[in-house]
Amino acid sequence: MPSQINNVVVFSDTHSGCKLALSPPEGVELDDGGTYMPSRFQKKMWALWEEFWGEWVPQATKGEPYAVIMNGDALEGVHHGSTTQITHNLMDQGRIAKRILQPVVELCEGRYYHIRGTEAHVGPSASAEEGLAKSLGAIPNEDGQYARYDLWKTIGPDKLIHSLHHIGSTGSQAYEATAVHKEIVEEFAEAGRWRNQPPDVVVRSHRHRYMETAVPIGHKCKNGKQATGRAFSVVTPCWQGKTPFVWKIPGGRLSTPQFGGILIRYDQQLYIDSKVWTVDRSRTE
Repeated sequence: MPSQINNVVVFSDTHSGCKLALSPPEGVELDDGGTYMPSRFQKKMWALWEEFWGEWVPQATKGEPYAVIMNGDALEGVHHGSTTQITHNLMDQGRIAKRILQPVVELCEGRYYHIRGTEAHVGPSASAEEGLAKSLGAIPNEDGQYARYDLWKTIGPDKLIHSLHHIGSTGSQAYEATAVHKEIVEEFAEAGRWRNQPPDVVVRSHRHRYMETAVPIGHKCKNGKQATGRAFSVVTPCWQGKTPFVWKIPGGRLSTPQFGGILIRYDQQLYIDSKVWTVDRSRTE
């Protein structure tokens, strides 16, 4: 493996085990001997998933090596009395998730990091997600957790990414960037308080909607001149359609779902690229 990685791909919220999330095209064998076959919607989403990893990622990374961050909620779990799961058996959900994610681990040659998602989906202390991440061979943290709460990841020679799952949300698209921008402001304040290096990229997920903000930053060079750049705060899209819960919340009930992921790339300077798809709204009758 090269000592310096200049590309980090981030995706999240695959929610394996949900009938509105990714499902392998060959179907899913269940614990009782039955088989679940993907819906028309899931087949369309699977085609986008294959395009993301088979076409967009190689093009965006220019064929260079990359690391991957799965930023939480790999499983749907059993929660809030919902009935949209393929199965309530978490072993079945784990097998679905591994079938989907194992090829990703192979594509990045094992440079795979896994972040813990929401307990309602992945169990108390993310127990279900920890087991999945270990089976996938995720890189563990200093405490031996294969699914970790957050990750500080170096990209390029000295740039820093901070990734974790949760972030605040809003019911108004007019204020969609507020929590995203606040997150980087809070990161800078906390880093300054303890004299730590602030992140150049803040990555969050959870909201299932892509959003990005940027601020100008600078530092003194050895020659005394001022170097400038940008720091980013970004939220990843998801790989799940609209569940019954989404249909009743402000903002979400009007919008179409967003599928895709992001690339954080260092090529003389740091920048973010993204690939985001949606689906057609309900047809006009």
